[in-house]
Amino acid sequence: MVSALDVAAFILREKGPLTAMKLQKLVYYSQAWSLVWDEEPLFCEDVQAWTNGPVVPELFQAHRGRFKVDTIPGGDPEKLDAKQAETVRGVLGYYGDKTSQWLSDLTHMEDPWKNARHGCPDGASCNTVIGHDAMAEYYGSIDPDPA
Repeated sequence: MVSALDVAAFILREKGPLTAMKLQKLVYYSQAWSLVWDEEPLFCEDVQAWTNGPVVPELFQAHRGRFKVDTIPGGDPEKLDAKQAETVRGVLGYYGDKTSQWLSDLTHMEDPWKNARHGCPDGASCNTVIGHDAMAEYYGSIDPDPA
């Protein structure tokens, strides 16, 4: 299985430099839609329900302190196979041109993040994992392209 760092490196190769927040959200949506479309996780790391939306802590550590991210140390975009690359490109096709804030706001309206943060006060630190089942159930029930 590839790592979240590999997925992030693939996204950066496809899209160029991104804000750290946008990169985190695109990695999250790649995981979510892989669970729906491919019926398996894309990467093994957990996604946590942080204040500004879903975050992969290992990816956060790799870009910590940078607003714009252009490379991910330890990430190898070549590790994604054809099916994984197709999934991530599908995610980028829908979410890739959205702003960081739009993506963050969207995750705040969606059940996986909201339910994982249940009981955490607004703005409070939270490291609750957003589970694969929650992602697969929620995103599997919505139209990925309502347009």
